[in-house]
Amino acid sequence: MNIPKENLLRMYLDMVTIRLYEETMAEAYQEGKHPVFNIAAGPVPGEMHLAAGQEPVAVGVCMHLRKDDTVVGTHRPHHFAIAKGVDLRRMTAEIFGKATGLGRGKGGHMHLFDPDVHFGCSGIIGASIPQAVGAALAFKMRKEERVAVAFFGDGAANQGAFHEGLNLAALWKLPVVFVCEDNSWAISVPKHKSTAINRNADRAVAYGMPGVYVGENDVLAVYEAAGEAVARARRGEGPTLIEVKTDRFFGHFQGDPEVYRPKDEVPRLRQNDPIKRFRNHLLESGIVTEVELDQLDTEARRRVEDAFTFARESPYPAPEEALLHVFVE
Repeated sequence: MNIPKENLLRMYLDMVTIRLYEETMAEAYQEGKHPVFNIAAGPVPGEMHLAAGQEPVAVGVCMHLRKDDTVVGTHRPHHFAIAKGVDLRRMTAEIFGKATGLGRGKGGHMHLFDPDVHFGCSGIIGASIPQAVGAALAFKMRKEERVAVAFFGDGAANQGAFHEGLNLAALWKLPVVFVCEDNSWAISVPKHKSTAINRNADRAVAYGMPGVYVGENDVLAVYEAAGEAVARARRGEGPTLIEVKTDRFFGHFQGDPEVYRPKDEVPRLRQNDPIKRFRNHLLESGIVTEVELDQLDTEARRRVEDAFTFARESPYPAPEEALLHVFVE
């Protein structure tokens, strides 16, 4: 696999940015919520779902997308948003409920929308699938060489929207790529207790489309699989289903006691950290120097710190704007 150096550096930068962002958000979210956990308290109220450990899925896929391609994420959306190029300042301000946010502070972290880069997400399980299919249908009807990507979790693969969406996409030969993040857990339910087969990618054959399984949480493996799927969609050859075995380092939500997980699971997963493995690969292959990677680490930290400073210093919406920019009767 001959990947340009600039692409490899961008993938590393995006992965480190995502990890630092999620770790910083985890700390900010806990402010004011203790000693007794109060989900409504602190500068970031409400639920919070973080994607540390799942960086390869978002980065490996989005590296192949253009600005005008559409990405629809999940309730755990930050890694997809960052990889697609969503404005980091405005995204963070939105999560903090500030007027400078993507949705003027009214949507929160599960409802991030940036039309400038054609990104959106939803808190509804499986909702990304019909939304991406709809976007792909529009592209085909307009004869545009654009691609839509639906990201979703392994739990969503048991929703009706999954089967309906794949069926229509295959029937109409739409330019869409379905990407299933298998982090082994549908909230607190292990995959083997909810899904009748070991690999959701095997379901692709029922709808006459390629099914690709990426068994390692590896950005280069995802990049390779996604490259073929995106190119196929852009050529007008129809959809592809990709399933990636990935790892969720945090709980389903922040504050999750995680009593359902074996106590040694997360430490074991962190030993196989995809960012550390990617960094070691780049260094051992002689593609980049440690100085270059350290500079990217610094740049990622600068980006994250700048976004959080912007969000904290931004004003809250005025109370009289509560009914503006929303649907009311």
